[in-house]
Amino acid sequence: MGQQKPDPEGVHQDVDRYSLRCTLLVPAPAEQAFAVFTGSLADWWVREYTWSGPAALAELGMEPRAGGMLYEIGPYGFRGDWGRVLTWDPPRRLVFTWQLGPDRVPVPDPARASEVEVLFLPDESGRTRIELEHRHFDRHGEAAEGYRAALTAGWHELLGRYLDTVTRTAPDPH
Repeated sequence: MGQQKPDPEGVHQDVDRYSLRCTLLVPAPAEQAFAVFTGSLADWWVREYTWSGPAALAELGMEPRAGGMLYEIGPYGFRGDWGRVLTWDPPRRLVFTWQLGPDRVPVPDPARASEVEVLFLPDESGRTRIELEHRHFDRHGEAAEGYRAALTAGWHELLGRYLDTVTRTAPDPH
């Protein structure tokens, strides 16, 4: 197994040479956790991690179906697609390609893209354990290990923001 990276904020990471695994527990049922992850990207995604940047980003989204695109719409209506949904199984599982290279340039060939799988695992208390694996960094070529290291930090920030968003929108248990 890889190198364990615990985090006091609730996002735990385990890395290997060409993959990254993150886990966190969110205070919401799986249906809500899935809905926030897929339908509210603009609420938790770091806008600086987009092509358009925070000032010009108009929309960030995911088309809710297998074959759908992960996209952003920026200045003048420009649309940039940066992934494709491979598996859409609400509220249990989501798999999509990561078609951005280490240089932030689009990777049109899915065979050269890495892949993200997210599992939404409900527990008996009404919370959901999120298991995210970003794998196949080797498909990004010579920069694969550095790209995995950069996205280890990136996913940590993204999932921390995701946890905050789910927590803010979770129904009051009382």
